[in-house]
Amino acid sequence: MPVRLCTDSTAMLLPDEVAAGRIDVVPVQVVIGPHVYDEGDEEATPERVAEALREFLPVSTSRPGPAVFLEHYRKLAEEGASEIVSVHLSGEMSGTFESALLAARESPVPVTTVDTRQVGPGVGFAVLAAADALEQGGSATDAADAAGRRAAACTSLFYVDTLEYLRRGGRIGTAAKLLGSALAVKPLLQIEEGRVASLERVRTSGRALARLEELAVQTAGEEPVDVSVAHLASGDRAGQLTEHLTERLAANLEGREVRCGELGAVLGAHVGPGMIAVCVAPRV
Repeated sequence: MPVRLCTDSTAMLLPDEVAAGRIDVVPVQVVIGPHVYDEGDEEATPERVAEALREFLPVSTSRPGPAVFLEHYRKLAEEGASEIVSVHLSGEMSGTFESALLAARESPVPVTTVDTRQVGPGVGFAVLAAADALEQGGSATDAADAAGRRAAACTSLFYVDTLEYLRRGGRIGTAAKLLGSALAVKPLLQIEEGRVASLERVRTSGRALARLEELAVQTAGEEPVDVSVAHLASGDRAGQLTEHLTERLAANLEGREVRCGELGAVLGAHVGPGMIAVCVAPRV
């Protein structure tokens, strides 16, 4: 009987990746004004979130509860799963992993939960590593270990136009020390030990993009890597960064494309319009 994979919607997986890996995706919820939507609903697009934030509408997020995860685990068991590996965004940033952990205790089949201590593309790369392990005949333990190794190897860097959205959502982490800095200072941030942490400060958004590029190239070194660029309402700048990294990391990519896409509604609610991120994932 097969081992099945489960993750949450913040992993930013493409539909064909979900289908190929038979990956079950649990939606995290986004709250816009008085309305609650599952991420992926037509009313909860990244564009709608960016618009709501610009209009100063209340925007927040909500984790799926343990009962939601248990429903998904039961469904997978009914489909023939003998075991489940459930891979999720950082438990330091969301209660989603805790919900998965609680639901695993009541699942009709064994569930191995993985806290990637990553967000967005870093979670997605971990899930795909688990899928590769299973495709090669690995066990649930092999898949969970592969996800953990890939997540730990990822470097996630990002730029935000303002720290205000992270502050509002309570996800600012150790970057809180940057609050109150001069308005002209633009923060570069990173995911460190599962939380948002400050990395550097530059003077302009243009310099921030250039610095993200340099840091991504330095991180890749000489090793084979996968690279993902994500943005919220900043497609032109993300496209420019993607082009530069495609050229500069051609040897590392070994023919693979730099992924580029808009950040999902849930993560977008916490970083705000103008965010640019790059995730470098060594092929461990």
